[in-house]
Formats: sequence, structure tokens, C-alpha cells
Amino acid sequence: MNATFPGSGPAPDPTSDEIPLRLLLAAPRGFCAGVDRAIEIVERALKHYGAPVYVRHEIVHNRYVVDGLKAKGAVFVEELDEVPDGAPVVFSAHGVPKAVPAAATTRGLDWLDATCPLVSKVHRQAERQIEAGRHILFIGHKGHPEVIGTLGQVPAGTITLVETLADVAALPFAADAPLAFLTQTTLSVDDTADIVAALRARFAQIVGPKAEDICYATSNRQAAVKTIAPQCQLVLVIGAPNSSNSLRLVEVAERCGARAHLIQRASEIEPGWLDGVETIGLTAGASAPEELVNEVIDRLSALRQVTVEQVVSAVEKMVFKLPRQLAD
Repeated sequence: MNATFPGSGPAPDPTSDEIPLRLLLAAPRGFCAGVDRAIEIVERALKHYGAPVYVRHEIVHNRYVVDGLKAKGAVFVEELDEVPDGAPVVFSAHGVPKAVPAAATTRGLDWLDATCPLVSKVHRQAERQIEAGRHILFIGHKGHPEVIGTLGQVPAGTITLVETLADVAALPFAADAPLAFLTQTTLSVDDTADIVAALRARFAQIVGPKAEDICYATSNRQAAVKTIAPQCQLVLVIGAPNSSNSLRLVEVAERCGARAHLIQRASEIEPGWLDGVETIGLTAGASAPEELVNEVIDRLSALRQVTVEQVVSAVEKMVFKLPRQLAD
């Protein structure tokens, strides 16, 4: 019941901007072990070689991170032929085709491989399947750097990209053909499970990896969103528009019934998004640093009174070793 005051009548209902905003902060979120490792490789390379250090493609898909490394002396290029002779070069966390390090070695470049070890594991699996005489069906998104890198691990004509259930139905292989499947590490857990089920239904003898190719960080971040999103009217995902794992988090939130927006910085938040919102979720893709999470919380706090609750669905302790050239 609304409070009343002498001569005032019933107190007005509070407007939406007066209602405290409950913010559910997903955990885990943000940087994964592979991203931590890749950024540290560039930073250590700058100390070891001095600036400039060249990086082929964005080291990770986050403009804030890339700009920070540029300020320290990293130079980002798209192709190896943009790297001057004698300069050190780092390959991004997404992995590269075999031809790239081979070309770097031919030119005598001092190169460092920042490929996530979980992506490298998929590369080794691909090699083993080809050695076993199987054709690989690779589940992934066309044009993504990780997919380009994986396709480039094996001879042309020995691997086929599968993106959708329709692609599975259109595959030209016989039911008993010697096949194997592998997956990009940053896919939707649920969508990938549907595609794998369709592959197994069509090709009963198809061989899959012993362990899930979708990386622990991707799986954990999607599970964390599934925990908070059903309680939220809106979920904000901090990440780049070319970040596969961040885009998947938006999809997961929407499937849970929440509105969701992908943002790169807090300045992109529109006040109107908060109209009618009492509970908001916040997470960050695996390439987004915690500084951007704090920036978003500050922005929301400037728009509404905010109470923050961290919701922990898993604890991550994974750490990857650095390349031997940079190890202490």
C-alpha cells in the first residue's frame, strides 16, 4: 500500500528510474586462460625484443585490448608480407594455417605462436584423423580466423566445413564413408550438440573427439548466462561483434527469454534499454577484460541505483604455459 501524507493523497508510484536495479553479474566471465596467455606473449615479446613487435591479425577479438597493445608498441597486420624482414611476429590466439609459420621460417622471421592450446589440440586431432584415412567434417563458422587456421592444417579436399543442420543433410558422403568430426572451440554448446546428433544419425560410424572440442571457457560462460538470464529482463554482453563466443552468449540469453545486447563499451548503453527493467544480467566474452565490466557497472550506476550480486556457476583455475622463448 502506498504511503499517504496530510493533504497529499496517495503517494505516486515510483518511476522506473527510481526503482533500484538488481544487477546479476555472471561468473565466470571475461578473460580465459588462452586469452591471458596470448596477451602476455605480446607483452613479453615487447620487453624481450623491444618495439615494434608485429602481430598477425588481432591477437584477440577486442578493440580495447588491441588498442592497449598498440600503445605499448605492437603493430597489427593482416598478412605476413606486411612484416618487415628481421622483425619479430606473433600469431594470434585463433591459430593460423600451417603455411603461415612455414613462410615465416622461410623468411627467417623470429615468430611466436600465441594460438590457444585448446585450438592447437584440435589441429593435432585433425592431423591424426587424416593420417587414419578419414575425411573430416568440421563444425564451425565460415570465415572465422579459428576455422581458417584449422582448415589450413590438413591438405585441401580432406576437410569439409559444416555450419548448419541443412549442411548435414546436404553432405554427399555415403552412410559408411570413413568420416570424423571436429568443432570450432567457441560455438554454441546446444547448437553444436544438435549438429553432432544429426551427423551421428546420418553416419553411424563417424568418429568424434574423446573430449568436447568446445573449450571449457566457452561452455562455462554459456552455462553462467543460462543461470542468470531467466531472472533478467535484459542481459548485456561485453564483447566484439566479430567475437564468436560473445555472440553465442547473446543467443543463449535470448533463448532464455531475456532481451540481450552485445556492447563493446559502456558508452553504447542507451538509457531507454532500462525502461521497465528491474533485473539486469551482465557478462563478458572471453576476450573482454574486467576493466570493461567495471566501466559498465559505473555507467549503470549513473543511470539507476544499482545493487550488484555475483552469481558463480563455476570456478576456473586453468593456466597455460608460455612459449619456451619467453618462459622465465
